[in-house]
Amino acid sequence: MKCVLQRVSQASVDVDGAIVGEIGEGLLVLVGVAQDDSDIEATWLVDRILRLRIFNDEDGRFNRSLLDIGGALLVVSQFTLFADTRKGTRPGFSSAADPDHARIIYERFCAIASDRGVRVERGIFGAHMRVSLVNDGPVTISMERSSADR
Repeated sequence: MKCVLQRVSQASVDVDGAIVGEIGEGLLVLVGVAQDDSDIEATWLVDRILRLRIFNDEDGRFNRSLLDIGGALLVVSQFTLFADTRKGTRPGFSSAADPDHARIIYERFCAIASDRGVRVERGIFGAHMRVSLVNDGPVTISMERSSADR
C-alpha cells in the first residue's frame, strides 16, 4: 500500500461538477492499493499518518500531528501510485490491486481513520475526479507498507 500525504489548508474533490469531499486544515491522502494488501497495511498506515508530526507548533517546528490539531482527512483512491515506468513510455499497473480488492481496502482505510475519531471525506472510488488543494508548506510525504514488511 502506498500513500502520498499533502498537508493542506484546504482541499476538495469534484466529480462531474459537484464537490463530493472537502476539508479545511488537514491532509489530502492519495491511496494506492497493491494486490496483496490487507487490513494490516491499512491499519498500520492510518495509525502512522494520524500520528505523523508534520504540523507546526507555536515555534514553527514540525511537532504536531493531525490528531493534535483536530484536522481532517480527504482520502482519494489512486492506483497510479503503482505505475511502473521502467520500460517503454506507457506505464504499467500490474502490481496495483484489481478494482474489487482495492475498493475493499480503500474503504477499510477510511473506516479505520474514522474509527480513530478523525473526520474523513473522500473521493468516489473509480470515478474521474478533479482534486483541488492548497498545499501548506508545501509539505508532501510518501509512505509505504507492504506485506513484506509484516
